[in-house]
Amino acid sequence: MEDNPDHLELTLLTLEEQGVDAEIAVALDGAQALDFLLGRGAHAGRDTQRQPTFILLDMKLPKLSGLDVLRSVRANPLTARVPVVILTSSSEQSDIVACYSAGANSFIRKPVDFGEFTKKLDRLQAYWLGVNEAAPA
Repeated sequence: MEDNPDHLELTLLTLEEQGVDAEIAVALDGAQALDFLLGRGAHAGRDTQRQPTFILLDMKLPKLSGLDVLRSVRANPLTARVPVVILTSSSEQSDIVACYSAGANSFIRKPVDFGEFTKKLDRLQAYWLGVNEAAPA
């Protein structure tokens, strides 16, 4: 879930260049993210038993913050076990503590440098899509 069009485009291009063939769903705000995950609103009727392998979540989303989305994800049995990776520009210690306290599986700072951003995304997808064993549905 990412609200910045430049960061979103960079993320999607980087994942495409790395050959990620997993389905990617994009939400531009926190409310859209929860609607998708919980099968509400525009996503009513979506098979909610089929959840993402992991959620890549920005802290600063419109409508509902990333932290609010994380808390809702952890509170709902449909999504409680889905790994959540926070990818944000924040370097505030209080944000890191709040995210881990709310159940984040990982907290990653977005680097300003394109090359470093690409390297972090490469490592992120390699671990969460290649190494990590997802919880059964």
